Amino acid sequence: MTRWVTIADLERCVGCQTCTVACRHANATSPAVQWRKVLDIEAGSYPNVSRTFVPVGCQHCADPPCMHVCPTTATRQRADGIVTIDYELCIGCAYCEVACPYQARFLEHTPHFAYGGAAMPNEIERADMSRMGVAQKCTYCSDRIDFGIENGVAPGIDARATPACVNSCIADALHFGDIENPDSNVSRLLREQRHFRMHEEIGTEPSFYYVYGRADEMPVAPSDPVFASSMGAGELRTRGVEPSLQKHWDWKAAGNFVCGGAGIGLFAFTALASFWQSSLAAPGWIAMALVAAGLLLLLFKIGRPWRSLYVMLQPRRSWMTREAWVAAVFFPLGALAIWFASPALMLAAAVTGLLFLFCQAMILRAAKGIPAWRIPAVVPLIIVTGIAEGSGLFLAATALMQAPLAAVVAVAAVILAVLRFWTWRSYLAALANEGAPTRMFAVFDAFKPWFFLIGLALPAALIAFGFFSASATTAAFALAGLCIAFTGSALKLILVTRASFNQGFALEHTPVRGSGLAGPAVKPGWSTIKA
Repeated sequence: MTRWVTIADLERCVGCQTCTVACRHANATSPAVQWRKVLDIEAGSYPNVSRTFVPVGCQHCADPPCMHVCPTTATRQRADGIVTIDYELCIGCAYCEVACPYQARFLEHTPHFAYGGAAMPNEIERADMSRMGVAQKCTYCSDRIDFGIENGVAPGIDARATPACVNSCIADALHFGDIENPDSNVSRLLREQRHFRMHEEIGTEPSFYYVYGRADEMPVAPSDPVFASSMGAGELRTRGVEPSLQKHWDWKAAGNFVCGGAGIGLFAFTALASFWQSSLAAPGWIAMALVAAGLLLLLFKIGRPWRSLYVMLQPRRSWMTREAWVAAVFFPLGALAIWFASPALMLAAAVTGLLFLFCQAMILRAAKGIPAWRIPAVVPLIIVTGIAEGSGLFLAATALMQAPLAAVVAVAAVILAVLRFWTWRSYLAALANEGAPTRMFAVFDAFKPWFFLIGLALPAALIAFGFFSASATTAAFALAGLCIAFTGSALKLILVTRASFNQGFALEHTPVRGSGLAGPAVKPGWSTIKA
């Protein structure tokens, strides 16, 4: 079996960016896209300053999260380990982008040119419109590799069969070859040199290795990572290394989680109440309309909306596909239940809806590239938040209808608000233990007092006031329910659009060229401060 890997020698790379230029020339990428790029990490303070250049790009992971989340089978893995994208199947949902811990995926909706709106002749000649609105990334120059195999020349040795970035490296810092062959150039180099892989703790098993010193040299004493988020004197100074806010899952993507969770929660309460009270068709239809509206928003987010049905193609792996299949069962079952006013069917539809809510939580959980999403604690947070939102909406509805169930629903809503707050605190504690981008903590810290005040304290006070003041019960219960629903929606909007910082980049070692010792591990923009 063959598995192609790339090796970057951190003691040789001079940061000339020739590999990025060669990649762009070979693959005709736009100025807005860099399949191969070189990071510049500078640490220390004068006169003890170290500077490390780090080539990065698609890591062609042995266990690629981008492939697992892809709902259309557009992202696949070849037998030799190369991860590919089928531009004809990709819908441009950007799920692979948020799942990638290496920021190696790109999505362009409109062409970009070197000089703004005026395209040069060569850009017009080489423009590939099949890449518009879909994911794109490094291919390891698979066409060259296939050419080499077909013509009996060795990839990594013969330039005709070797990726353009490796061919162009002026410092001999990049190497390419088959790691499964013990006699290959990369296998020998990994035996001779100390090495590591970026973000190896996430479990993706990347095929991109970094070497930084001879294996027979005295190993550098391990050190704790240097976490830094500013550019003050004596701290890390980085260029595009620290975590940045993902940009493709916007308010429309958040709207699916907001409307989906609130709609499912409302339908669940409507289903339970249908065993004791009839004439609850209106809340049921509103609940289904909310879920449908959330899914409809996604059509305006994805790059190729006319391919939206392709989302059904990967139920074996993708939680996005599973969400779509569950929705295909929920809507007809819910409509039949409301039409025939059947409590049993309503309950069955509600159970299906809760499965839909679970799929939404797992969509975030599977996105390994976003630290705020990938931890297990996000699953109960999304589920409980959705049910609490539904309880708030149902409380507002029953209060305005002056239904006899309003008092019972009010108590349930307060209990769920308390449970949601506890789940939120547990989620923050889990994030703090795992470590996360510093700016993400700042976003949540600003939201915490509002979440407690509007999401728990004020609704509890309003509901208590409503029980003791009969004349104000309707208004108090309705306002309390809306507060509970609003804060849940705000939480998910912030989680998806404002706290969704990516993994950034990190080094286990910062080697020094020439004399000196390797520096400590660095992870710019991260924090382990307790939330």
